[in-house]
Amino acid sequence: MNRAASMNGILLVAAREIRQILKMKSFWLTLLILPVALAIGPLFAETLEDDEPTRVVVVDRSGGQTADALEARFAAEDAQWLLRDLSRYVQRYDLEAADPQAPWAQHDRWYTGADIAAFEAAGGLDAALAKIDAVRPEGVPEFEPDAPDYSFEPAPAELASAQGDAFGEAARALFDADDDTAPEIVVLIGESYPADPRIQLFSADQPRGSFVSTMQEVLTGDLRARLLASQGVSRADAAAVQSAAPVIAVDTPPPGGGARETLLVRSIVPLALAYILMMSLMLSGSWMLQGSVEERSNKLLESLLACIRPEDLMYGKLLGSLSVGLLMILVWGACAGAAAYATQGAISDMIRPALEPVSSPGIIAAILFFFIAGYILISALFVAIGAMVDSMSEAQGYLMPVLLLILLPITFLIQAILAGNSGWMVQVLTWVPLWTPFTVMARLGMGIEWWEMVGSGILLAATIVLELVLIGRLFRASLLSTGQKPSLKKIVERFRRTPA
Repeated sequence: MNRAASMNGILLVAAREIRQILKMKSFWLTLLILPVALAIGPLFAETLEDDEPTRVVVVDRSGGQTADALEARFAAEDAQWLLRDLSRYVQRYDLEAADPQAPWAQHDRWYTGADIAAFEAAGGLDAALAKIDAVRPEGVPEFEPDAPDYSFEPAPAELASAQGDAFGEAARALFDADDDTAPEIVVLIGESYPADPRIQLFSADQPRGSFVSTMQEVLTGDLRARLLASQGVSRADAAAVQSAAPVIAVDTPPPGGGARETLLVRSIVPLALAYILMMSLMLSGSWMLQGSVEERSNKLLESLLACIRPEDLMYGKLLGSLSVGLLMILVWGACAGAAAYATQGAISDMIRPALEPVSSPGIIAAILFFFIAGYILISALFVAIGAMVDSMSEAQGYLMPVLLLILLPITFLIQAILAGNSGWMVQVLTWVPLWTPFTVMARLGMGIEWWEMVGSGILLAATIVLELVLIGRLFRASLLSTGQKPSLKKIVERFRRTPA
């Protein structure tokens, strides 16, 4: 058989493989699932987020202003974080021109009580957003403040009148009640406070450490102020001593400029490429395996082998699987591009640094090489499995170990990349051909030496050549031995057998 006829046979098998996979309903369902998931995923995420503040009730029976001090302190912390988030938003989108003298337009300090007071005196968030909206360019998303962590509510009647152990029972009864307005934390300040400095805290769940530490700090300051007042120091002087604090200048990278944040953003596209390669391989490989089993059960192989060589049949199946996989990736990429364009104002700042590691021509060529090489490497294993089995139940016995061998190290690899760890395991996976395509693409975000990329690529290419020779022998021998269940010894013998 001449080379032209051989190539024609390969293309015919590839076209038939593509048509066979495209006829499967599972292909179209899978093709649409990812875009649909990307579209509705944010909606589900919003429904799962708990934006409701924790409801807190403070019952102060000491006759002082401790409850008001607690509420004021938590309100000040909320305002401080609001100022910080607003300042980061203004810095990210260069909106300082809205009001250069405003606290939220100055990014070099940790906001103090004076900054918060100036912010509130100027009209608070509503006034700030009105100024920002006047200079906000089209496409820049609106600022969305986070909900406060805590909401202080008036004490229910059953708590206000309860005494002793009955107070705790009443608090627990409120926790158990199916009422969205019931308190989740109850704080009791006793009548003998501060002589008896014990404070009781009842909570429906384990309270946050931040809540307890802040409450303790406020109550400690109040207790010290009262003790100083009892020694003849005025309450105003005591409060001034307690509130004395340095002004802290804070120098942080601009939004998206921190080392950890930068690494995560730069790793988005490389990790997505590795994950998409893995997913498309698993899917197209299983479809190709299913088609091979059907061909053997329907006695179509005899007809095919009468027209083309077994090796050409194998190459045609690999080409068809690669074409289907690339088609899936093109569709998913188009959907991702459409989503990015539709939301360009919200994610354009993230897209630019995310694409930076994969934007040079050399890196794009490397991605294409490792993507196609990885597809051929893994798909050849599926072809070999399909040639040795007569049913899908038999195929599962070979398929599961192969999938676990591929997937488990990749899971650890993704975790290591997200943690910024390029330790010995990542280095080893780079040089093991089975995992080289996934590892090299995943490492593009955190940086990989050019010699590692070239060296692992050469090793991968040599492995594929050797794999195709060995699996070609196995494929040919297995097709000519239809109906025989090969033992491990028989499989090894087929690898050694040279085609006639």
